[in-house]
Amino acid sequence: MNPPRRCSTRLSRFDYTRQGAYFVTLCTRNLACLFGDIQNGEMRLNDTGQLASKIWNEIPTHFPHVEIDASVIMPNHLHGVIVIPHTPVGATHASPLPSGPPKRSLGAIIGAYKSAVSKHANRLGLLSDLGFSRRSIWQRNYYDHVIRDDAALARIRQYIADNPFRWPEDPENPARQSPKD
Repeated sequence: MNPPRRCSTRLSRFDYTRQGAYFVTLCTRNLACLFGDIQNGEMRLNDTGQLASKIWNEIPTHFPHVEIDASVIMPNHLHGVIVIPHTPVGATHASPLPSGPPKRSLGAIIGAYKSAVSKHANRLGLLSDLGFSRRSIWQRNYYDHVIRDDAALARIRQYIADNPFRWPEDPENPARQSPKD
């Protein structure tokens, strides 16, 4: 019996190491609310959320060819814009697997981020009260969108800024009631 094949959400034949701006969304495993909660339209980060935020903002330290733009950590997901302002000539991380994403690519950056958050949260014992084992706290894969122009970047920045206010209607909100037919 063959195991199911994982499908990639990446654009085929697109070079994710090239110059550009990328809108990414990363979700926690089972959409568990690990990072805090929304109060009065404002995200209140718990210790795990603060760790995720700190590591997100440190991405350029580990990937000097990258800039972080707008971002928001929500109770169970993160939205952010990663900018690769020029073709990278080197980075301090590479994919740990030979078949993983290319070195210096968006996939390598996201993989390193997700790994670091899981590793540090587990090491600090931040997840034990939430019933998470020492596995990754993230869903496999992530959503990305290649930002094509300044108008799209402005819309995405606004979407990110407004995200905590829209939490009651957010499909990722586990407390959201689905309408009855």
